[in-house]
Amino acid sequence: MTTQEPSAWKKTIIAAMTSYIDAGSIVAGAAGLSLWQAYLGMDGTQLGLLGALSSNAGSAAVGALIGGRLCDKYGRKFVYTYDLLVYIIGMLFIVFGINYAMLLSGYIIVGLGVGADVVASWTMIAEEAPAENRAKHCGSAQFAWALGPAAVLIFSVLLSDLGLLGNRLVFGHLILVAAWVWYQRLHMPESKDWQEAKEKENELLAEGRMEKVSYSVLFSGINLKTVLFLCGVYSIWNLCASTWGFFMPYIFEHVGNLSNAMSNALQVGSFVMSIAATFFIFMGLGDRVNHRLLYFIIGGIYVLAWSMWLLPPDSMTMGMVFAFTAFAGINNGAGQQAFYQLWCSELFPSRYRATAQGFTFFVTRFAAAAWAFAFPIIMESLGFQYAVMLMVVFAAVSLIIGTLGAPDTRGKTLEQIEQERYGVNVSAGC
Repeated sequence: MTTQEPSAWKKTIIAAMTSYIDAGSIVAGAAGLSLWQAYLGMDGTQLGLLGALSSNAGSAAVGALIGGRLCDKYGRKFVYTYDLLVYIIGMLFIVFGINYAMLLSGYIIVGLGVGADVVASWTMIAEEAPAENRAKHCGSAQFAWALGPAAVLIFSVLLSDLGLLGNRLVFGHLILVAAWVWYQRLHMPESKDWQEAKEKENELLAEGRMEKVSYSVLFSGINLKTVLFLCGVYSIWNLCASTWGFFMPYIFEHVGNLSNAMSNALQVGSFVMSIAATFFIFMGLGDRVNHRLLYFIIGGIYVLAWSMWLLPPDSMTMGMVFAFTAFAGINNGAGQQAFYQLWCSELFPSRYRATAQGFTFFVTRFAAAAWAFAFPIIMESLGFQYAVMLMVVFAAVSLIIGTLGAPDTRGKTLEQIEQERYGVNVSAGC
């Protein structure tokens, strides 16, 4: 009896669900932070350590760095199957946590799991997607990335009367999703692109015609330029996005003078906008419209959105706050992160594709951790307007870098892109 090959879309959806549980874990942690602080009596240092080592920052960065190398060495399926078991173990520490050590350990373990899983899954999606629909398939991960936080926020509101138990249940639902995805992945085949490249690589290594992959290969020639380009697009933009994810409730309430309920509603609304933007703009147009033009428009909207907060607080109307929320949601769904995921998988050869993505993701999450520490200090010492001015600069720099450097990859196979960029088939060592 032969096993039927899963469809390309089934492979994509199973891989994309990592974005649901990654983003969901970040938002679940933020939603329940005050409850855990009251329960465990955490001080500022403990809260800062929790944030710095969570799946939004340090531990995910390390997980991506490790996972990327393992992906290229042992295969995408090996990593993206077993890292979910690491994720589930970490979640169990959180759900049943009774002290700070358990909570912190859970956050670190979860971060390691999702960091490795993001790299493996995003790489798998791009390698298995048809060339003519690669943006549509890659966009599914971005769709799940917005769906996870939206679901978590809705669950958090519905379970708010249960206090800390409600937050434990929110984390618990992520365990169930991860367990289902893990079971489905057991039946998924390995990436054909990686298998072919690995077989050829082993042959050439045995013949002494190829050297083993090391990080030094990323820091020379066209690879170094690509790493700098992707960090310019994604890492710099993510300084704005991470601020949006963690500090916007504070900004809405203390600068925009909105109620907590309105702040939460705007957050949910923004994620809904992200879902719509991913589906209708990036997935709908990404394989049909020039990438440079699409990136410029969506990136420009983000600069405009943050620029609104440069106005005096008294002049910010509710209409402008709604516009900011909508523009930010559109960009989060169809902007820099979606293009980064696509380009990072397209612009490197198979033999070190995941390693490259793991490194750039590592840089991005660590930069976010440093900025999360600096942002409130800047607001307190220099003022909110100065902090927002930096946000506008970050958004503008990311816009310029991505627009000028946008590669022409639409509709091309990964092999064609590799030939055009390197002149030879690097995966085959020819």
